[in-house]
Amino acid sequence: MTINTAKFGFIKRDTPREINLDPLQTGGILTPEARQALQEWGDGYSVCDYCGGSLDQIKTPPIFDFVYKALPEFLGCDQARITNGAREAKFAIMHSICKEGDWIVMDGNAHYSSLVAAQRARLNIRLVEKTPNPEYKILPEKYAEAIDAVKRESGKTPALALLTYPDGNYGNIADARAISKVVHDSGIPFLVNGAYAIGRMPFNAKDLGADFVSGSGHKSMAASGPIGVLGVSKEYAPKVLAKSPTHKAKEIELLGCTARGATIMTMLASFPTVYERTKPARWQKEVEDARWFSSQFESIGLKQLGDKPHSHDLMFFEAMPFFDISQKLDRYFLYRELKERSIHGIKPGLTKNFKISTFGVGREKLSIVVDAFKEILQKYSQ
Repeated sequence: MTINTAKFGFIKRDTPREINLDPLQTGGILTPEARQALQEWGDGYSVCDYCGGSLDQIKTPPIFDFVYKALPEFLGCDQARITNGAREAKFAIMHSICKEGDWIVMDGNAHYSSLVAAQRARLNIRLVEKTPNPEYKILPEKYAEAIDAVKRESGKTPALALLTYPDGNYGNIADARAISKVVHDSGIPFLVNGAYAIGRMPFNAKDLGADFVSGSGHKSMAASGPIGVLGVSKEYAPKVLAKSPTHKAKEIELLGCTARGATIMTMLASFPTVYERTKPARWQKEVEDARWFSSQFESIGLKQLGDKPHSHDLMFFEAMPFFDISQKLDRYFLYRELKERSIHGIKPGLTKNFKISTFGVGREKLSIVVDAFKEILQKYSQ
């Protein structure tokens, strides 16, 4: 049998990216330096040329300095590691800290991968109730209620609590510090999933009261994926970062090594830019742009759900005027119209509601997006 390879080889992306609003991509767009690194280090296990047995011990290129010096300071934790994504970091924490059959409480806005990680670790899950539409907030007192419910129904104290900060649906930023106090008062360690925070905005694990953090390099740290980061306090580091009894240089939860080529090197290459863009003044400009964009969209009949005033670039909109048009035409009309204008990020077929991110887009391009939506609405409302 001969394999037909004609459809493989170089494949060009056919999505317009002149203006990109995709929450999964805005924080992961490579810097010019990272694009150079991608070309230089894209061959398989390229960094392993320099490895003496453990990826994070490589001195040249400076992976050791990044993992053991820069990254802990950046995350505000005692120790840090590179993982193959935020979900792998969450699983490593759950698997090492909890035992099969234990309970974990997590916010009702948690990403599906948090639930799947807990399921893979064979944990029981209790979701913290969120407030109803339109805010979908996660409140500290609801963590207390969830913890009490687990104790009452199972006779056990939860082994871990998780907060998504911000959540990936509405971009809500919960009061992590207050939630941490509730959790710690019950003697429970606290994990903050900062997949949409770390690399986009100011973030400090100790300030948030987190014992563990997980982050995403490809979502928010301008790195090619998959890659993530894990932060841990010194209290729990011996468990999470335990070494193999047979292979002394290898950490069990990381399966020895994680990002072994272009992923780690693009993260290193982008880090100077990422470090600067997470400073408070720079982030405040991003928040101002998001709030301006939200007000513009609401002026044409859309409704932003979640926190108001909003404090993150990720936003969720109800778009009933466009949904009404789709009922007369078809559900793909909005995608086609935006594609013609080189605007990317809203999934094909979505008109009733959708998520967008304004991160790094800038007011000039955001104005183009607002004008495009106004033009499309006017075109089909006549």
